[in-house]
Amino acid sequence: MTWQRTGPSLTLLITLGVALPAGIPAAAATTAPTATTLPAAATASTQDVVAALDRAAHPLRTVEPGGDTGDLRPLDRMIGDARVVGLGEATHSSHEFFALKDRVFRHLVEEKGLRTFALEAPWSTGLRLDAYVLHGKGDPRRIMREEFQRDYLWWNNTDYLRLVEWMRAYNVRHPEDPVRFMGDDIAWSGPELYDAVSDHVAATHPGASARLAELYRGLRPTVATGTYIEEYLARPYAERKEMADRTGRALDLVRHLGPGTDRESYGRALQNATVIDQTARQYAWDLEDPAQIAEAMRYRDRAMAANVVWWQRHTGTKVLLSAHNNHVGYVPDDPVHYPKVQGAFLRDSLGAGYVSVGLTFHHGSFNATGQDDETVRRWTLGPPGPDSNERTLDRVRHRDHVLDLRTAGPPARDWLRQARPTRSIGTAYPELPDDIALARSHDVLIHLHSIGAARLRDR
Repeated sequence: MTWQRTGPSLTLLITLGVALPAGIPAAAATTAPTATTLPAAATASTQDVVAALDRAAHPLRTVEPGGDTGDLRPLDRMIGDARVVGLGEATHSSHEFFALKDRVFRHLVEEKGLRTFALEAPWSTGLRLDAYVLHGKGDPRRIMREEFQRDYLWWNNTDYLRLVEWMRAYNVRHPEDPVRFMGDDIAWSGPELYDAVSDHVAATHPGASARLAELYRGLRPTVATGTYIEEYLARPYAERKEMADRTGRALDLVRHLGPGTDRESYGRALQNATVIDQTARQYAWDLEDPAQIAEAMRYRDRAMAANVVWWQRHTGTKVLLSAHNNHVGYVPDDPVHYPKVQGAFLRDSLGAGYVSVGLTFHHGSFNATGQDDETVRRWTLGPPGPDSNERTLDRVRHRDHVLDLRTAGPPARDWLRQARPTRSIGTAYPELPDDIALARSHDVLIHLHSIGAARLRDR
């Protein structure tokens, strides 16, 4: 499938999906589930590179949470004093990636003082799950069923349910120092956000309530998440632009009303109004124009980064950010369609306070839709191509391992900075590998020998 998309599949582009590069014909995409590789420049023998990687790599005992975590101590040193740690994934639906994030977060809570798990999910979804982990409000199974629909269905899995339930149990034991849950994404703003902004204005500036209600007229969702996204995308371009104009004026109204006597309440209301505006502006692009779609992708990643930075600064907590490799890294896998990604925006804002950890795998399975339909199926991949990054990484003596890309010695240092075919799989498959220079995209890498498809709930 080429870049031009129509109908419901376009939503995958706007939210979680990693699109095929332009110019790949549909036939090639559907008949080549394994990578076609390109030759990499040879600056040293593979044997010498592997020997250097052997010296730099630290073994990973398991991806499953629980038990001894001594094998994660090298990762602690690599992370250092970072305020935000981006932990990626090479597919959007493999158990090992989700389980590892659970394990790493629990460990970093105990050893590095991290207190927030951030997910590539809507801001309002994060607030609902945060209310559960903090106060036991609601049923996480129901919240995940209602929120993780359509493009977010990948997060409604047994691994993330286990993580959320662990977070709640941790807070019951540590009410004075709780862990938090946040969502940084913007494809959906739930009715809770509109209610929170409206309630704040009614309580602090009641004379402005009617004006705010008029600006938000018809925008507050009254249907399920997936349906709302579909209906929004189906609106004419001019209508979507008009909706964004109104959310922008609503944001200006809240901003100009000022904090009054309750700065904390005002700060939350202003951020909620900002996210509502982010959602409207995410869709206020001409989705028939490839150049505007690319700018929409840039806007989304910038907004996600801004939301993470806002949360980190206002809560004062250190954050583990879970997203696709392409969103936690510094260099986009596909710069034509993703001009600048979240990891680069986070580095702009936080400097060395942000650390990116990428994930790769040698072989295994994952869930994804087809490129031309919305049917979720399990895909299985064998070994990667001979010139790929993963093929060499898998020759390291440790089955699974952690590698600091910044400190690897020669000749691995140069090898890691050269672009080679690397699997980067979004919500739809088949798609060809991207040429990625690992050390330019991430600070740290975790390589897994094999992965298996995650267990999705409610399907």
